[in-house]
Amino acid sequence: MDAISKKFLYDYLNNTSPTGFEASGQRIWLDYLKPYTDTYFTDVYGTAVAVVNPNTTDYKVVIEAHADEISWFVHYITNEGYIYLVRNGGSDALIAPSMRANIHTDKGLVKAVFGWPAIHVRRDERDEVPSMKNIFLDCGASSKEEVEEMGVHVGCVVTFDADLIELNNKYLVGRALDNRIGGFMIAEVARRIKENNVHLPYSLYIVNSVQEEVGLRGAEMISRQIQPHVALITDVCHDTQSPMYSKVRSGDIKAGKGAVLSYAPAVQNNLLRSIVEVAKAKNIPFQRLASERSTGTDTDAFAYSWTGVASALISLPLKYMHTTVETVDKTDVESIIQLMYEYLVQLQPRTDFRYIK
Repeated sequence: MDAISKKFLYDYLNNTSPTGFEASGQRIWLDYLKPYTDTYFTDVYGTAVAVVNPNTTDYKVVIEAHADEISWFVHYITNEGYIYLVRNGGSDALIAPSMRANIHTDKGLVKAVFGWPAIHVRRDERDEVPSMKNIFLDCGASSKEEVEEMGVHVGCVVTFDADLIELNNKYLVGRALDNRIGGFMIAEVARRIKENNVHLPYSLYIVNSVQEEVGLRGAEMISRQIQPHVALITDVCHDTQSPMYSKVRSGDIKAGKGAVLSYAPAVQNNLLRSIVEVAKAKNIPFQRLASERSTGTDTDAFAYSWTGVASALISLPLKYMHTTVETVDKTDVESIIQLMYEYLVQLQPRTDFRYIK
């Protein structure tokens, strides 16, 4: 990773991009991509799309990630100035106590902490488990009026305060690698295509969708607008090697062993087979994962949009999903960038992926 890529990675990952409030992150992402693409557009809810070879051909290929991160909404402010929340996406109440947080207001960021009673005053046999019923924020105010004077009101969005770090020069660690690391990877694919002077014989749409964490909503909307023929989706999946994970339930996936290719009804079999062939031909390491019913990713939204889109999922193994210490191996990030790049370079327009011809 060169200095330009690393600066983009840190700027983009340390920026907040809560579901429904992704605009600032999308600006960072588009500014990075502009030198490597021909044009861009956004939709009414904020999905950002950079395009290579617009209008050159009516054969359209998408590479996609989602831009939003889990967060919270201010829901209730007590007379004493404590703040209760509701989820915005799959936020985990169990990990919240003692975390630092940012409340996003029209007056700027308000710092807060998730408070919790001291161990000295709790009885083990009566210890409450952190839940949406009892976690709360303390922003240093002593009344509801003081909280509101800071600019905090019901509906303000809240994110954990945890910037990107590295472990042992091997792993990237931080909040919201799910899935802004995907946005980084597809941007790097576009940069590699441009810098290697690759001329694609089709139109390539690099898509950073919003609102995946609340039901794949951004992908649903943008897939209908673009109406692509092929969609390569990247997201994260669980590394299952650390304690308390079940390989029987979640598969045998390990960070550092390469990209993860999923098998699922939404994954088009011939497209997946052709990706596997490229990975083997280019000696790109990969793993396999089977998904029950649906993938739970934007793959499902693209696959079943329009008249059906040949779609595949290329996932990044990730430790500790939906925490402030989501962890990925840097070699896996490179494997996915390389696999997507190599696949796009050899892909020909008018490729017919129909299963039965």
